[in-house]
Amino acid sequence: MLIQIADVFSADEAAQIRQRLERADWVDGRVTAGLQSAQVKRNRQLPEQDPLAQELGGLVLQRLAANNLFMSAALPRKIFPPLFNRYEGGEAFGYHVDNAVRTVAGSAERVRTDLSATLFFSDPDSYDGGELVVDDTYGPRAIKLPAGHMVLYPGTSLHKVNPVTRGARISAFFWMQSLVREDSQRSLLLEMDVAIQRLNQDAAGHPSIVQLTGVYHNLLRRWADV
Repeated sequence: MLIQIADVFSADEAAQIRQRLERADWVDGRVTAGLQSAQVKRNRQLPEQDPLAQELGGLVLQRLAANNLFMSAALPRKIFPPLFNRYEGGEAFGYHVDNAVRTVAGSAERVRTDLSATLFFSDPDSYDGGELVVDDTYGPRAIKLPAGHMVLYPGTSLHKVNPVTRGARISAFFWMQSLVREDSQRSLLLEMDVAIQRLNQDAAGHPSIVQLTGVYHNLLRRWADV
């Protein structure tokens, strides 16, 4: 399931973050790639321990913690600290699947990558190419979102980033270990949660809302990995 989350940052906020990132010291993006991914990865990124990456990563996590759609869709148990990358001058990342488990730099903390995320900071009109292409049940889907918007997709997905042939594509990327490992189960819980919220708006106080909420939590109790 692919989920777009709008306005994690406003356009103005995204522009301010992008300006700071444009002045950063970028390194070869293969430093965080696995053996197979390194063969098809051509981009640059900020080192994991870079102070700017840590500052902006903390800001990303703060925003997401207050985002109802993200919390409902991801049901995060652990979140790998956001990383930041840059593509330009034909740089691209060929088809690959993300490593199943990531170790947080400087710690023994491990995160199972149930979900992957890309948060865009560059305006889509400012660069050509750079689409995130995710293969799902219905075939390849190309994603190129406005600055400040984010996409969530299963970590099991085969995906790539098309070459950037004009301008620069700057974004954040990271992974989550969910309370619910299976994508199909998370999808059902998200659909039920959205339906309950709509019922609360359209028929507040209806006794079925309590019953459906109970079903939601009983399913979460059955499937949660805590």
